Amino acid sequence: MFISKREIQVLYADTDMMGVIYHANYLKYFELGRGGMVEDVGYSYIEMENAGYYAPVYDVTATYKKPLRYGDKAFVKTWIELNDGIKTIYGYQVVNGQDELCVEGTTTHIIVKKETFKPTSFKKAFPEWFLKYEEIKK
Repeated sequence: MFISKREIQVLYADTDMMGVIYHANYLKYFELGRGGMVEDVGYSYIEMENAGYYAPVYDVTATYKKPLRYGDKAFVKTWIELNDGIKTIYGYQVVNGQDELCVEGTTTHIIVKKETFKPTSFKKAFPEWFLKYEEIKK
């Protein structure tokens, strides 16, 4: 199983009135991890879009374990949880500088045609990318 890791820049603007990272900002961190992972394995969302497709989020989960605060070191770890040819589920862990789990979650993505937004098979649209995910998934 391949795990991509990216450092998160924890900004003051990302905090809430309690002084911790606002819960919705973890979705941005998931995106940072997902984009980094795609890049790490040699592909690009821009190339996907240029080929006439999008990969929208179909579902998202997040479980909050330990708060992050402004000034904390943080990282997002990303991997392929499931890749069945129709949907891809990315797994995430956001950890602090001591490698303590702060948030874990998933995002589920499908592939749609740009002009119609109709779902299509990831396996058919991007066979090499699909096979790479098969090779590295959990």
